[in-house]
Amino acid sequence: MKEMRVLMTQQQLNQRQQIILERMGQAGEVKLAELKEMFEVTEMTLRRDMEKLEQWGYIRRTFGGAILQGKDIALHERTNVHIEEKMRIGKRAASLVGAGDSIFLDGGSTTLQIAKFLPPDRSITVVTNALNIAAELQGKRIPTIVVGGMMMDDTATLVGPVAAAAIAKMAFKSVFIGTTGITAQHGFSNSNMHEAEIKQLAIAKAAEVNVVADNTKFGRQDLFSFAPLHGVHRIITDSPPDEALSAVLQEASVDILIGS
Repeated sequence: MKEMRVLMTQQQLNQRQQIILERMGQAGEVKLAELKEMFEVTEMTLRRDMEKLEQWGYIRRTFGGAILQGKDIALHERTNVHIEEKMRIGKRAASLVGAGDSIFLDGGSTTLQIAKFLPPDRSITVVTNALNIAAELQGKRIPTIVVGGMMMDDTATLVGPVAAAAIAKMAFKSVFIGTTGITAQHGFSNSNMHEAEIKQLAIAKAAEVNVVADNTKFGRQDLFSFAPLHGVHRIITDSPPDEALSAVLQEASVDILIGS
């Protein structure tokens, strides 16, 4: 039955939609302007293609384009998507870390950029459940604690009871958490319940909560909410959300910092 559903979905794709997916498989994202140069069709036709691909679960539409979508988008597919924006966010977030701080970095391509911008020999302690972040910090002579747990292949994170028990015994000056969605109704959300649990626990053990997210996360909602809007102190992003969401965030006393 599963194979039949996959086959039926593949048969629904026309040649143009297949080419779009192939392009996204190579680059991780596409822009409408780029597709208009590739195909002799109207922008409305391309938008209908995008709508169908999003309905079938292949992509997630963003402002001016789309990124690959899935139950969990693999880390290697996300790392180079919106890389310049994530680098600006990571640099700004790293600047908030002070001497003597104990911080938690959860898994993700944006939090990875924070680790990249932490200077060597910094007198801080980093706790993480992400293997890629631990690897980035290796050699920087920054004390790093990696919590144990069950490894998630797509995201290279450690989750489950072992990770939760370790985090429950700690207290952080600040945490830096990634998210896949931010809405007024659902707060901050993630597509994986195990990762959402770790985010929730880390937030509960922190004096200061920072969410790092590029602008494509605003207005998006995933299944598992890990914090209401008022549950964090600030969002570090590359550009502000629309006026409606900005107003709600301001009402919830959430600061918005823009990376540059």
